[in-house]
Amino acid sequence: MYNKILVPLDGSQFAECSLEHVKDIAKGCRVAEVFLLTVIEPVRTPGYWTANREQALEMGRDLEKSRKLLRGEAEDYLSRAAENLKKEGLIVQTVAIEGLENKQVADIILDYVQSNNIDMIVMSTHGRSGITRWAMGSVADKIVRSATIPVMTMAPKGCRLAAAA
Repeated sequence: MYNKILVPLDGSQFAECSLEHVKDIAKGCRVAEVFLLTVIEPVRTPGYWTANREQALEMGRDLEKSRKLLRGEAEDYLSRAAENLKKEGLIVQTVAIEGLENKQVADIILDYVQSNNIDMIVMSTHGRSGITRWAMGSVADKIVRSATIPVMTMAPKGCRLAAAA
């Protein structure tokens, strides 16, 4: 029934709460592959550019270094997250996608789902509500509302943020 499960991770302990559920689902449903995906924060360029060619080139090199550093950190994080699933005999792929300033994280995830024939999404919610949720948005909410495949969300006990005072 499910051949490919996608697990979006954002580097937080809350997001990783879904991994124990993924293990059980993947083993119980004989899932062929689990994909752990993170969207890397885009490196923003300064709002100004210098007229000095050498300074502009240096700025470009610094931006590229920052991109490589963020990609390396994301790939290391995903590798660590994948290890526990691999120990259970699961086939795990890791995917790090550089975000775009003009595209929401949820849209990047949904595009990946569609272009890679993912059958199910399993993700944790951070448990935000009220003004915090409005201000920060909700990736999980947008995915639940827009996905054309099953989406399992959870906020396991001990993983829900306390309500804002």
